[in-house]
Amino acid sequence: MPQFRLSEAARLLGVSDDTVRRWVRAGQLTASEDAAGRKVVDGAQLAGFARAQASGPEDPSAVGRSARNRFVGLVTEVVADKVMAQVELQCGAHRVVSLMSTEAVRELGLRPGVLAVAVVKATTVVVETPEGSR
Repeated sequence: MPQFRLSEAARLLGVSDDTVRRWVRAGQLTASEDAAGRKVVDGAQLAGFARAQASGPEDPSAVGRSARNRFVGLVTEVVADKVMAQVELQCGAHRVVSLMSTEAVRELGLRPGVLAVAVVKATTVVVETPEGSR
């Protein structure tokens, strides 16, 4: 069963070590000690906690769609030529880059600072684990 030190859990959740320690003290996360005497959190519990904590900005588009992967963020850069454009969004901790027509960029009014939603529908998603993963 994979276990994560509190500092690793903090990095995975995008918070400080102190925040994870507060969650443990408050009983929101259960920590035990590993063989070396370090505080650790069970991987399955951490995954459930991460899912429960995950809350991004509400999708402002109010459109029904089959794609489940929506990332709300701000446009940070638009690089366009006569035909094609590259649009970069910062969606929380995630950078999302999209290639589209320059015409679409104009029609959507995409420019740095604009609120946008990246909708991802893919039949192939590659999942990797780090070398020596637990």
